[in-house]
Amino acid sequence: MIQTDHLSKWYGRVAAVKDLNLYVRRGTILGLVGENGAGKTTTLSILATLTTPTSGRAYVNGYEVSRQPQGVRRSIGYMPDSFGVYDDIRVEEYLTFYAECYRVPRRLTQARCKEYLDWVGLWEHRDKYVNNLSRGMQQRLEIARCLMHDPPVLILDEPTSGLDPRSRIEVRGVLAKLRELGKTMLISSHILHELSEVADEIGILRGGELVALAALDVVLSHSSAYRSLWVEATADVRTWARLLEGDPRVLDYRVEPDGVELSFAGTVEQQADLLARLVRSGLAVRQFAERPTDLEALYLRLTEQREAT
Repeated sequence: MIQTDHLSKWYGRVAAVKDLNLYVRRGTILGLVGENGAGKTTTLSILATLTTPTSGRAYVNGYEVSRQPQGVRRSIGYMPDSFGVYDDIRVEEYLTFYAECYRVPRRLTQARCKEYLDWVGLWEHRDKYVNNLSRGMQQRLEIARCLMHDPPVLILDEPTSGLDPRSRIEVRGVLAKLRELGKTMLISSHILHELSEVADEIGILRGGELVALAALDVVLSHSSAYRSLWVEATADVRTWARLLEGDPRVLDYRVEPDGVELSFAGTVEQQADLLARLVRSGLAVRQFAERPTDLEALYLRLTEQREAT
């Protein structure tokens, strides 16, 4: 449904997107993560036909974005990272206006207004002016607006940006409903754990380049050389420093009152060697276990590796 082939966008000598190859299968959700300036918004803007690529090609629902922009626009619901709302227009009128822009029949427009406003929890606010809604309500209204012409593809740029915790939860609930509809979605965000709750696949961008792209469990397995270990044992900071800082496999550690959490670059057998050495030192180890690698840690490791190469 969404594909890029060696896609690049240069601004002078600066590459916003560099040789990007993406493929999003029909009915799946790809979460695109990266810090500010990583190239997320530029990528989504190209796919939405708002930015012209310098080189390479991009396809949405079988349409090439540069040569067949009208086909792409009919196929997508696009929500930018920042948007303005019209003054002096009510919520239901706002959706009706966009439906008319896409030439949706009036009988369908009325039904969809009711359905999608129900979905996003705004039906009771249908007569309110859009500019008087809270930021979270406006975000949910924008998602409803994206659905009015029933596109097969949704491109959402930072849909939870700037929201309070409650509003983020509400937006994630809406995204879960869209998953049930089988929509193909490309969602950008810098909040990694939120994407892990809705995405089938994760792509990590750094400096306009793709660092990793795979199913979430596969991406996490790429960090298998780096394991987060928890050692439950009582010792002071100097003792932990003496035991750990001479081991080249210990990349980092954090001392807590009841133990230490460390990043370990080694095999399971090398973990056993570390445990044996700690016990031989006289340390009373009550627990020695792996902890799941979270997406934030994975992102930092992968991007640090790219910077070092």
